[in-house]
Amino acid sequence: MNLLQTMSESSKLILVPILAVLFVMIGYQYICPAGSNSCHFKDSDLDDDGPPKLPSKFNFTERDLDRHVEFNIKGDDVIVFLHIQKTGGTTFGRHLVRNIRLEQPCDCKPGQKKCTCHRPGKEESWLFSRFSTGWSCGLHADWTELTNCVPVVMDKKEAQRNKRNFYYITMLRDPVSRYLSEWKHVQRGATWKTALHMCDRRSPTQDELPTCYSGDDWSGVTLKEFMNCQSNLANNRQVRMLADLSLVGCYNMSSMNESQRNHILLSSAMSNLKNMAFYGLTEFQRKTQYLFERTFSLRFISAFTQINSTRAANVDLSEAVRRRIEELNFLDVQLYEYAKDLFLQRFQYTRQREHQEVRLKRREERHRSDGSREPELKDKA
Repeated sequence: MNLLQTMSESSKLILVPILAVLFVMIGYQYICPAGSNSCHFKDSDLDDDGPPKLPSKFNFTERDLDRHVEFNIKGDDVIVFLHIQKTGGTTFGRHLVRNIRLEQPCDCKPGQKKCTCHRPGKEESWLFSRFSTGWSCGLHADWTELTNCVPVVMDKKEAQRNKRNFYYITMLRDPVSRYLSEWKHVQRGATWKTALHMCDRRSPTQDELPTCYSGDDWSGVTLKEFMNCQSNLANNRQVRMLADLSLVGCYNMSSMNESQRNHILLSSAMSNLKNMAFYGLTEFQRKTQYLFERTFSLRFISAFTQINSTRAANVDLSEAVRRRIEELNFLDVQLYEYAKDLFLQRFQYTRQREHQEVRLKRREERHRSDGSREPELKDKA
């Protein structure tokens, strides 16, 4: 009887872990069915520090990858945020004024869009952005406008003798998603018609930049109508806003042939983007946060969140329409491929360097600890 009872208890002990394993496997299949992406690691996981799965398509140097700057918020340094439409810039702009841990935080009063972001103990701004200085250089000013306007505007606002150091930053987004998001925004009534588009000290003429609609706005525009307007600034917007437009005669399309113009614009946008102090990607919120913090030695109070359920994501596109959007934004597609490659290379470079520094620090601490124990051992001997 005792033998049978012992065997029964042993069977129970074996059966329990087997049932537990089966339960986990069944639960996993239910939560993570085959072919599902719901259980893949998301951007919020920063522990992908191994070598790149694919080598970079571009020959980036260590100087291109190392973007740490000695940002002196108490001195003469200024962060300038180039805000491209529908790239998540509003969210990122709010992070800059409300979510950075500072000795003197930005003063954000309830009900007001703009915050006062002064240096500690000074009546000077360390941030030039929509939510700090407003649209001082025009609505959604581009690289051409900002680089010519920011120093002049800040000199007028602040009496400063020392030369400022300007650190330009921006956000980019997948071109198809960005384009669809702009279409939905315009469909709801947005126009940005007060934008100046200043280049070589003047705005474009009506002939140089015809409007796509008559009336006050383009409300209710269909995607087909949106795509059919040849002068629609939504096309290749990211390249246009990052390039030096004076190199191509600004908005005068007759100054050179289209192929030459496109080549110069793309090359200029890539160069300006690479040389910026920092840029982030809407699709990689946590990596964007990580790289900004390491670039400027500033820390955010709360973590960035990845929101994938956007209006653009909910648009049901046929393959033909998607290809058409990519054709209309073929410069942006090339720029984003370059930007994503460089961004991920920078992220990996920074993570690896940070891990090396941690290992070196631990090694030095062990050496100091071992050195401090040697006299004790001698005394005991």
